[in-house]
Amino acid sequence: MSKMLTVPNGLTFMRALGIPVFLYLALGPHADIWAVLVLSIGGATDYFDGKIARAWNQTSRFGEIADPTIDRLYILAVLIALYIRDAIPLWLVVVIVGRDLFLALVTIDLKRRKQTLLTVTFAGKAATFNLLYAFPFLLLALQRSLFGTICFIIGWSFALWGIALYLATGWTYARTGLKRARTLG
Repeated sequence: MSKMLTVPNGLTFMRALGIPVFLYLALGPHADIWAVLVLSIGGATDYFDGKIARAWNQTSRFGEIADPTIDRLYILAVLIALYIRDAIPLWLVVVIVGRDLFLALVTIDLKRRKQTLLTVTFAGKAATFNLLYAFPFLLLALQRSLFGTICFIIGWSFALWGIALYLATGWTYARTGLKRARTLG
C-alpha cells in the first residue's frame, strides 16, 4: 500500500481532478483564463510527477498506467470543449481520437498475446507536448481581440505540428505493435 501513497501518485491524482474543473470553466462560465490555468497546473504536475518519481525512486505501476491515461483524458476533455466552443473543426477531433482508439486496440492485442507494451518515444512525447501547448492558445483565440488573433496563430502552429507528429508516431507505434503481433502469429 505504501507504494501507492507517494508524492508522484498524489500529483497524478490531483492532475486527474483538474479535468472536470477544466470542463466546467471552459463550458460553463467560459472562464478561459482560469481554464488555461488549470491546464497549466495539469501540465506542471505531469512534468513534476515523473521527475520526482524517477529522482526519489518512487515509480509505480499505477503511475505508468495513470499518467498516459490522464494525458489522453485531458486531450479528450480539451477537444470536447474546443469543439463545443467552435474553436476547432470535427476532423481534428476525429483524427486525434481515432489515432488513440486504434493504438488502444493494438495495445489490447499485445497484452492479450503477452507481448511487451509499446514504449513512448521522444517523438510521441513531442507530439503530445505540441497538442497540449496548442490547446490553451486555441481556447484563448476565442477572444475577439489582437490577443485572440495572436493566440490563434500560435495555437494553430503548435496544433499542426502536433497533429503531424501525432499521426507519424501513431503510425510508428502501430507498425511496431503489429510487427510484434505477427511474429507470434
